[in-house]
Amino acid sequence: MNKYRSHTCNELRKNNVGKSIAISGWINKKRDHGNLLFIDLRDNYGITQCIIDQENKNFKELEKIQLESVIKVEGKVVNRSKETINKDIETGEIEISIENFTVLGTCKELPMPVFTDQEYAEEIRLKYRYLDLRRKKIHENIILRSKVISFIRSEMNAIGFLEFQTPILTSSSPEGARDFLVPSRLNPGKFYALPQAPQQFKQLIMVSGFDKYFQIAPCFRDEDARADRSPGEFYQLDLEMSFVEQEDVFKVVEKLLINTFKKFSNKKLISEKFPRISYADALAKYGSDKPDLRNPLIINNITEVFLRDDVSFEIFKKLVKSGSQVRCIVTKKTKDKPRSFFDNIDKWAKAEGSSGLAYFTLEKNNQISAKGPVGKFFSKESLEEIMQKTGAKIGDSIFLACNNQKELERITSLARDKIANDLDLIDNDTFAFCWIVDYPMFERDEQTNKIKFSHNPFSMPQGDLDKINFEKPLDILAFQYDIVCNGIELSSGAIRNHIPELMYKLFSIAGYNKKQVDEKFSGMINALSYGAPPHGGIAPGIDRIVMLLANEKNIREVTMFPMNQNAQDLMMNAPSNVNESQLKELNLSLKLKK
Repeated sequence: MNKYRSHTCNELRKNNVGKSIAISGWINKKRDHGNLLFIDLRDNYGITQCIIDQENKNFKELEKIQLESVIKVEGKVVNRSKETINKDIETGEIEISIENFTVLGTCKELPMPVFTDQEYAEEIRLKYRYLDLRRKKIHENIILRSKVISFIRSEMNAIGFLEFQTPILTSSSPEGARDFLVPSRLNPGKFYALPQAPQQFKQLIMVSGFDKYFQIAPCFRDEDARADRSPGEFYQLDLEMSFVEQEDVFKVVEKLLINTFKKFSNKKLISEKFPRISYADALAKYGSDKPDLRNPLIINNITEVFLRDDVSFEIFKKLVKSGSQVRCIVTKKTKDKPRSFFDNIDKWAKAEGSSGLAYFTLEKNNQISAKGPVGKFFSKESLEEIMQKTGAKIGDSIFLACNNQKELERITSLARDKIANDLDLIDNDTFAFCWIVDYPMFERDEQTNKIKFSHNPFSMPQGDLDKINFEKPLDILAFQYDIVCNGIELSSGAIRNHIPELMYKLFSIAGYNKKQVDEKFSGMINALSYGAPPHGGIAPGIDRIVMLLANEKNIREVTMFPMNQNAQDLMMNAPSNVNESQLKELNLSLKLKK
């Protein structure tokens, strides 16, 4: 026993009854019954109920003490009466009869209560994050995060991966998100960058002759916040392997994720063999390369139907002739849904910036027909073709959208989720993983019309390297892959390009000459010239994994000290101004935009 406690607040049980003990913690709750005062004492491990009667000399002082004050309680363990047993806590059969107490830390008036998980404004929660972290749900989330990271480390060690740490101060990268820059005092006018990921370093580790590397790596990107993305920094399980093909990476990651999700969640895995979906198929069937496979709805392309003479839906027909496409979503057995259900989805689509979603329901009296605002524009034969293309049956409904491909993918992806949620089609007690594969090596920049890398510039193109048609760069596929769970991208990865001549060629397509590649990627290109093994890897996001396991919708709920939406730390007042002497030492001066 140390001077503060003989036991934690989750340790005492019926077999401790009669013992004199000492426990310390925060006052979670007080219940004053006049002649009796009940105090729930909380520490990192749990809660123990303590009781004191008005005859005790400490009664009045304890009665006045503020919630969340830190106290040490000395007393005896006693049984609770049958009617007061609390089955919701592990110490619920006993309580502490207080003999003495000591105030270890006083508490001012609280800006927010701690004993409840009630939602509070982000500004209050982040400014007083140390109070927020005392609350049960988020406290348990952070403990879960620690356990998940420890488990992942042990799993990686068990299969022969070595953990190394890569530099935090490095060079700026011309690809990806914005860098966080750090001025160099010893090299005036020059800057380090915080790593967006340890990409180049982990490849250099493979070139150095190490076979399997991993680390729980901090990454820094100057990006806007989203529900599944923290502004500023995040952590990922960064791993790389030598002498591997794509399938070897998949085997390691699938096993790791299956073991992790089984250990830390009771939810069912829909499949322990993750489906492989090509990037092109994902966009065609789900409108997104981050599909939620718990959702059974599929998007179908029925553009050809609108070339028929017996379809008189002129608005869509004109758009199709000018190059637009028509895609649809079939909902099963929705013929009895009220008109308001369909109209609300059409209204929602317009609010999302589209022209709306047309709809009709298939029915059959003497022959197949369509009921709904646009049903009259379709002949029996055209409806039969739609049914054949989509698998729709009598009694099903069909939502239609017409636009250019990119806008169609956007609105049908959103509509797929919206309709599935409205129809309660998603099983929230499951995890559905999949691999998205066969990413294009390049894409065309919509604003500049130039060719650029679509994913990772260090990836290996697919196919026989001697037969790749570099004159058609948009047709080149890469050994790049993402892993997705429940519509959330967990990670990106690739088999790397380890051939310098090929790297120069691919970068030239994206507009970089040899000199620029040598300047920007000098460490990488030089290293690859001294004998590099084939290698590949991936980097699942720790924050997103824990977010899924904790059943949270916002990554802030599993991050200990997150920033707000404007990338500000309200608790530590960062970013902050620096004084002139600091700027002078760094050879910097500020010229702020008006």
